Amino acid sequence: MILAFESSCDESAVAIFDPARGIACEWIHSQVELHSEHGGVVPDIATREHLRHFGPLLAKAMESGAWGAVTRVAVTRGPGLAACLAVGAAAAKAVARARRLPIVGVNHLRAHAWSPFIPVHAQSPGGFWEALPALLPHLGLIVSGGNTILFSIGEDRRIQRISGTRDDAAGEALDKGAKLLGIGYPGGPAVERLAAGGRPDAFDFPRGLGKRGDLDFSFSGLKTSLRYRVQAMSEADVRGSLPDLCASYQEAVIDALARKTTEALALGSYRSLGLSGGVANNRGLRGALERAARGAGTRFLPAEPRHTGDNAGMIAFAAWSDAEDATRFQGSAIRVDPGAVL
Repeated sequence: MILAFESSCDESAVAIFDPARGIACEWIHSQVELHSEHGGVVPDIATREHLRHFGPLLAKAMESGAWGAVTRVAVTRGPGLAACLAVGAAAAKAVARARRLPIVGVNHLRAHAWSPFIPVHAQSPGGFWEALPALLPHLGLIVSGGNTILFSIGEDRRIQRISGTRDDAAGEALDKGAKLLGIGYPGGPAVERLAAGGRPDAFDFPRGLGKRGDLDFSFSGLKTSLRYRVQAMSEADVRGSLPDLCASYQEAVIDALARKTTEALALGSYRSLGLSGGVANNRGLRGALERAARGAGTRFLPAEPRHTGDNAGMIAFAAWSDAEDATRFQGSAIRVDPGAVL
């Protein structure tokens, strides 16, 4: 069994993964309400909260029936906020040293990449490795607050980055759009709630698609377009048009993501399409990618909602399944790498 820790941003998380049956138990402490007062994550506050909550979370893990069977430790090593990562790494090292267990640092983005396969494993733990080849090669889209990445997982389980964003990530664009509209933090869910009552064609926002064959994303122009649109409206008009503004703005984000993903699907013989990261909970985006997968005749694998955000379950699963991390268990010398890439 693998005990995992996650602390890349503002969630403190601990999980235990059993290859024979899946995620045995997991716990998450979210700081969303605390940071919403400031309109975004405050690193010093996030670090303090990790220090406060990892102890209680670890106590719950120690009280679980799976604790005694843990044989390895995994922890997020990056990317993320340096001080937050350091708290998780310290907790993981302490447990590994106390119990004399091997430990591995897991790339947070690679864990997101593998998270859509967690329910596949849960359906048949004993047959996962036999079922996996039917899903590879795999095309995946990670959409979170700080990352928008298209990647592939080959038949050798190696991850290949295909494209990313040239400026703002999709989640960042949604958060900044919400701030411009004054509808609170976190921005993505706030935009989605209001968009449910609006018309996606009410306002014409740019897609930033670039030339055909260019799979990179760009959302800075979209954000700028919203700012100019709001500046040209009175406060009363903005308030009265919030549902339509949110619906149109969200549609521009989803359309750009779906078009690029669909184009990437057409360039390879992919057997599955994955969607992961915090923005993967957006119902419109899930629907758009499910249609893209259906149109390409491939299987759609969205991460489960509880594993789309920052969580330790995906860290443990990646430590077991990812070809890079699964072979890297070593001593307790874990290097924190805030700038790590996929």
